[in-house]
Amino acid sequence: VLFRSAALMERVAQGCEDAFGLLVDRHMPALYRVAARMLGDGHEAEDVVQDCFARMWQHAPRWSATGAGLVGWLHRVTMNLCFDRKRRFRVVTAPELPDMADETPLAAAQIESDEAHRAVNAALNDLPERYRAALVLCYYEGFSNALAAEVMDLNIKAMESLLFRARRHLRELLTERDVAPQDLVARASIPAAQTGARA
Repeated sequence: VLFRSAALMERVAQGCEDAFGLLVDRHMPALYRVAARMLGDGHEAEDVVQDCFARMWQHAPRWSATGAGLVGWLHRVTMNLCFDRKRRFRVVTAPELPDMADETPLAAAQIESDEAHRAVNAALNDLPERYRAALVLCYYEGFSNALAAEVMDLNIKAMESLLFRARRHLRELLTERDVAPQDLVARASIPAAQTGARA
């Protein structure tokens, strides 16, 4: 039986570890993706997600289902933890090791698309944190503008304006890196969300 998050949170508030485990399993992958894209570091993302679920456990007795519900609340906590972490110290990531040569016929196309993918990630990391947050929620996680606005504590018009400025800034950064939009979908088999082409 797939329990609703609100019902599970009621059980968590009563100290039910099984309900807590179900919510962790249900929401951890998305929260980790968001934190990893915000911080550019997998270990830091893991710490943020653990902190987020610790807060969920502590906050459960006072939690009530409003607005975007638990999904919105968890993402807001995750985003705020990422913002706090970025303010406390600058995350330094090691450069990626070059891929081994691939002799298959699609190797050249794969290398080009991988380079474009890395360029998008680098540009995303160079964005102001709120721009990055808007793009991560709306384009990578598929949130509606309304849900993203609630997570970021904005009204819908402010969210749409932020998203517009974020897309424009990202395009500028990609242009500086000589990455054209068509480069991001060099191979039709690579999902747009993976390459960041929707941004």
